[in-house]
Amino acid sequence: MKKVQVLGTGCPKCQQTADNAKAAAQALGAEVDLIKVDKPADIAEFGVMFTPALAVDGDVKVSGRVPDVDEIKEWLSA
Repeated sequence: MKKVQVLGTGCPKCQQTADNAKAAAQALGAEVDLIKVDKPADIAEFGVMFTPALAVDGDVKVSGRVPDVDEIKEWLSA
């Protein structure tokens, strides 16, 4: 099971990132552990300066924009 972390304080773009991650996992039939990281100190530990951001198994894949479902599917399949 992959661990997917959505980094952001809960803004609409952060929510869209979480929704896209759920849609990508469902499209692949993959089980993921979706975690929302919303505390600024916790986000900073990832080295992220701009949210929303998304990490898969602790590896930041994107920062500062909402990734689309197809992008996330690629990351989950890797």
